[in-house]
Amino acid sequence: MTETRITLDDIDRQLLALLQRDAQLSAVDLGTALNLSSSQAARRKQRLETAGLISAYSARLDAVRLGLSVQAFVQVELARHGAEPAAAFARLVRLQPEVVSAWTLTGNADYLLRVYCADLTDLNRLIHQVLLAHPGVARVQSQIVLDQMKPDAPLPI
Repeated sequence: MTETRITLDDIDRQLLALLQRDAQLSAVDLGTALNLSSSQAARRKQRLETAGLISAYSARLDAVRLGLSVQAFVQVELARHGAEPAAAFARLVRLQPEVVSAWTLTGNADYLLRVYCADLTDLNRLIHQVLLAHPGVARVQSQIVLDQMKPDAPLPI
């Protein structure tokens, strides 16, 4: 399935950059920053939402203050490849609240999971009792994040 790329002008790019930094900006704030009326800014924002460029709005939470002091990346290799093993693993991943994002990869690992856990005991449980216990999983390798040098950044527009 091929998605059609949406053509953006400079004002659209500026609007998207502003919203990536602060999704709570009002139409008045956007209009002021873009040198547009608030109604023009609101219409542009609505057009970008309708076109699917803006897929959602969310809040960034502080993991450590929420008690999630361990962040890790977990590489997973499946024992068998094919539609059913991949679907079964995807179902498992979707059910784990600790897994905040997951990617399929090329190379040695089939998947890369980004996880947040309260502590090392919880990470150990996730790896041994959930991931390695799944019959489709052959190997798991984890890397614990010591420090995040650059926070999750806005997309380059």
